[in-house]
Amino acid sequence: MVVGVTGFAALKSPAPWVLSAGVLAIVLGTSLLSGCATGVASAVDAGARQAEPMTAFDEPEIRRRARIRLQLAGSYFEQGQTTVALDELKQAIAIDPTFADSYNLRGLIYMRMNEPGLAEESFRRAISLNPRDAGAHHNYGWLMCQQKRYPEGDKLFSQAVANPSYTEKSKTFMAQGLCQISAGQPADAERTLLRAYELDAGNPITGYNLAQLLFARGDYARAQFYIRRLNNGEYANAESLWLGIKVERQLNDSVAMSQLASQLRRRFPVSKELAAYERGAFNE
Repeated sequence: MVVGVTGFAALKSPAPWVLSAGVLAIVLGTSLLSGCATGVASAVDAGARQAEPMTAFDEPEIRRRARIRLQLAGSYFEQGQTTVALDELKQAIAIDPTFADSYNLRGLIYMRMNEPGLAEESFRRAISLNPRDAGAHHNYGWLMCQQKRYPEGDKLFSQAVANPSYTEKSKTFMAQGLCQISAGQPADAERTLLRAYELDAGNPITGYNLAQLLFARGDYARAQFYIRRLNNGEYANAESLWLGIKVERQLNDSVAMSQLASQLRRRFPVSKELAAYERGAFNE
């Protein structure tokens, strides 16, 4: 289970894509079941061989029962029923205390409950049971970012993407880039977000923050590329349209500015971005 950034349909309208912790908590709290059943064995045959990926054929009954509880916990967690999810998860851990995935989800639950110490202990336990779990490294890295422990978070993100079998590297590069912005490292953030964009050009958070970084350092032509692509798609919102207006203004494209302003006025008439546009506050 990886803290992801999918599920943007629920955020199409005025949900901003800035780096505020509240927004990211909403975005990162969606679509969490995709990595919930990695099924890596935590034990070895009596002195015989290293742990290897577990399949349905050789999964013991105790692990199967724990997995069912874990899946229930994940479903409750997605539905926002945090306490019920934690109760199911406690039962999963009681059944099989060696199942790494359970501790990964427990860490996410404790993050939602604003219990960072318990969340950290959970992620540490997940990684100790399964050092190859890139999802747990990603989630632990995000926790470190939220705690402003940026070097630790950066290391954990890098460990996640170093796993050759990890399939959600774009999400991790995006999260890492956002944390680098928060840490005041715009050059590192730009490089990291570019890697995320190469893997998933359709992610609006990646596209917006890349455009914002480029705009801030005066690379308006490249900023235009990313923000136009975002504003021409289904995820344009008041914030992206406003950034697009400011980019086009720097490039002296009055026609594009007018078109974006019309969209902003029609779709988001009570937004702070429209208010800023109408008073000409381009540099606030």
